[in-house]
Amino acid sequence: MEVKAITRYLPISSQKLALVCDQVRGMDAEEALVVLEFMPQKGAEFVRKTVASALANAENNFELNPSAMKIAQIWAGEGPRLKRFKAGARGRYKPRVKRQSHLWVVLADQSRES
Repeated sequence: MEVKAITRYLPISSQKLALVCDQVRGMDAEEALVVLEFMPQKGAEFVRKTVASALANAENNFELNPSAMKIAQIWAGEGPRLKRFKAGARGRYKPRVKRQSHLWVVLADQSRES
C-alpha cells in the first residue's frame, strides 16, 4: 500500500530541494529521518517534516507499521514565484524573484511487497 504526503508553497527553490530529495530516495523512512536530521541544507528540514508526516499518515490513517515503510517516490516541483523589487542606484528597478516549491513524498509498505 502506498501512503503520500504533500507540502506546498515551501520558501525554497525546487532545484535546491531536489538535491536533498536525491539523497534519501529509496531509503527506509526511519533511516531517512535520521539522515535528514543531520544534513546542513535548509531543504533537509522541509523534507524531514514531510517524510515524518507521511509516516504519521501511514500509522494513524492506514494502521501500517512505520518501521516497514520505504520511500518509494520523492520529488520537488516548482510553485508560484513571488516577484518583488528593490530600488537600485539612480532610481533603477532591481527585480527579485522569490521561488517557491511543492514537495511530494510517497511511502510504500515493504512487508507487503515481498
